[in-house]
Amino acid sequence: MGQTNKQLKRIGIVAGGPSERLVHLADYEIDYWIGCDRGALYLLNSNINPNLAIGDFDSVDEKELEVIKSSAKNIQIHPIEKDLTDLELGINAALKLNAESLSLFGVTGGRIDHELNSLFLLERLIDTGLKVKIIDQQNTVSMYHPGRYQVDRSELYPKISFLPLTKQVTGLNLTHFYYPLIDQTINRGESLTLSNHLIEQIGHFSFNSGILIVIKSSEQSD
Repeated sequence: MGQTNKQLKRIGIVAGGPSERLVHLADYEIDYWIGCDRGALYLLNSNINPNLAIGDFDSVDEKELEVIKSSAKNIQIHPIEKDLTDLELGINAALKLNAESLSLFGVTGGRIDHELNSLFLLERLIDTGLKVKIIDQQNTVSMYHPGRYQVDRSELYPKISFLPLTKQVTGLNLTHFYYPLIDQTINRGESLTLSNHLIEQIGHFSFNSGILIVIKSSEQSD
């Protein structure tokens, strides 16, 4: 594969969501790129040769598939009738590598069933110990088990929202935020923890129980 597993610290997976939601992929420091179906073509359009192209490739035409076959370092073609989505195939391939972080691109803005499934995949992945993040042009999405965490201020994604994936998250503390919290219980569906922002370069959040989704967003729209 050109790199040993020991060197693969950062893996990027690109799925086939709407291209207008993609960030500039070449701007990201990734050690190993996986293109899922049309995501492999998105990588090639960004002058990145996928380390692995995987999927049933039903969203590309024959000419595009030939380009992918000739440019990807490895390719795995699966039947259209299968139990796993192309994204899940890519994630399973990534989990076999010795990575520290996993960044998911091209998984938002398309079919809502695929978008929701991508979000639920984060819940599965946080149990692996990987640092996992969904990234698009307007948002980054991460998910956390109880604990204490650091968050850095971003000019690109200045708004920060905290949403429970579980019915409830207890003991939420926010420090160095414009709207700080101390030992707050938040319930799924409430808006108390939407659209906060940091007042320092670095902030912290912690909580005691539940699963917490952290979304950083840009100012493009509310």
